[in-house]
Amino acid sequence: MTTTETTLVPNFDDDETERKIAFICSKGNLDMAYPALVLANAALGEGIETHLFFTFWGFDMITKSRMNDLKFSPVGNTAMHLPVGDVRIPQALAPLPGMQPMATKMIKDQIAALGVPEVPEFLDQIVASGGKLWACRMSADMNHLTESDLYDGVEAIINASDFIEMTDGAQLLFI
Repeated sequence: MTTTETTLVPNFDDDETERKIAFICSKGNLDMAYPALVLANAALGEGIETHLFFTFWGFDMITKSRMNDLKFSPVGNTAMHLPVGDVRIPQALAPLPGMQPMATKMIKDQIAALGVPEVPEFLDQIVASGGKLWACRMSADMNHLTESDLYDGVEAIINASDFIEMTDGAQLLFI
């Protein structure tokens, strides 16, 4: 490096107060719900302004009639393994009757054993910590849902443009 070149060094000071993060939750199965919830909770713990936007099947996470019954499917999940050792479930067995309920129970038991709350309680925790939950207008219309059908902590049903505007400058994660 010559003396005329400058070195860029990231600033990791804890004084940053204007940080924002936004999660776009597009899937409503258990293995896709928890990453967004865990990361949102961690961001709130760091004092970061946190928004979650629920769209398409992610709507299941905030729909009162579905949020307590999210599933996990081993179909197409080549990483699916049993909770003991490194025993993988063959993909040929994944679509068999009873596999989805078994896999759902298995993952729920593993999550509970770690002391992680179920989805509705996790949403309660996120809202209580200042997280903002937003529902996608198009998804609400597609599913014929209104605000009364949604988890009470949802701020509003908004369109994508409104979400983009309110999260200007935020780090975005699509899950």
